[in-house]
Amino acid sequence: MRAIVRFLLKISRWIDAFSEILGWITLGLTLIMVAVGAYNAITRYLGQFIGINLSSNLYIEVQWYLFSLIFLLGAAYVLKHDNHVRVDIVYNQLSRKGKAWVDLLGGLLFLLPMCALVIYFSYPAVVNSWQVLEMSSDPSGLPRYPLKTMILVSFFFLGLQGISQIAKQLAVLTDVDTLSPDATTEVTDG
Repeated sequence: MRAIVRFLLKISRWIDAFSEILGWITLGLTLIMVAVGAYNAITRYLGQFIGINLSSNLYIEVQWYLFSLIFLLGAAYVLKHDNHVRVDIVYNQLSRKGKAWVDLLGGLLFLLPMCALVIYFSYPAVVNSWQVLEMSSDPSGLPRYPLKTMILVSFFFLGLQGISQIAKQLAVLTDVDTLSPDATTEVTDG
């Protein structure tokens, strides 16, 4: 069992590294979204002041799309860092292995099935959106099909990070996490 867990931890490190990249992408998208939002606000009020429409639905939709991407792509990064909302008084009182059991079962019974269901039920809508090259109904609107595709992509990434988290919980439960980073020799305290 330990050999399997060690192998899963190696895969987990790759997934974690990818989730870190997603976190940096999300950070960049956040900065761009703030700049676009500031531009939208400034041009709206400046346009009202000078009597010329400087704003466009295009920029508003860009801001919405960026926010959607931040939310979707940031989920795996947030899960990796355990920064998601957790309101559980009982969980905080559990031992390390007790928490590992809760997280393991939560990942296996809830997170991974939810990711699979979202992908399964979103897939037909995404395919249809690509078939008709769905566009926003707003004037100067953007195409919707690339953004809808990100639903599939992001839940796939979230599922991958869920697998990584499950591997880490298995390591805690099998005491493999007390091994060195290369998972071949035990680390001893002092």
